[in-house]
Amino acid sequence: MENIPPQYVWIVMGLGIMAMELFMPGFIIVFFGLGAVLTGLLTALLPLGVNAQLLLFAVLSVVLLVSFRRMAQGYFTGRVSALNPSGAAPDGAVGESAVVTEDIEPNSPRGKVEFHGTSWNADADVEIKKGTKVTIVGRKDLTLKVKP
Repeated sequence: MENIPPQYVWIVMGLGIMAMELFMPGFIIVFFGLGAVLTGLLTALLPLGVNAQLLLFAVLSVVLLVSFRRMAQGYFTGRVSALNPSGAAPDGAVGESAVVTEDIEPNSPRGKVEFHGTSWNADADVEIKKGTKVTIVGRKDLTLKVKP
């Protein structure tokens, strides 16, 4: 192990750390991997001692994390352009129309409707068949109360 140049150790360790992000998502570990790779590249260019390498690794990792996490996270999680990115039915949904996508039986959790392109659990006081257009009369948590 003492015959391996330290820059190669840093680069391989950095790639391994970045690969761990696949198993422990959170988009934090990747910046420590990038810090290790950059430390390896700088160690190849500059003669640095072990303490300087460790300090450089710590500083680079934290600076990369603080500077780029929020920006880079958007590229991997996607962006929502809708006015309601939470996916919750807006309070103004009462009175709007939806289409039944799975038969609704009274007091049964199986019924579903499509509302604004999203599938929602639905409940009704009467049985409603698939394909029927319904009106939203209320909402409780993630279940829409509907009527034909």
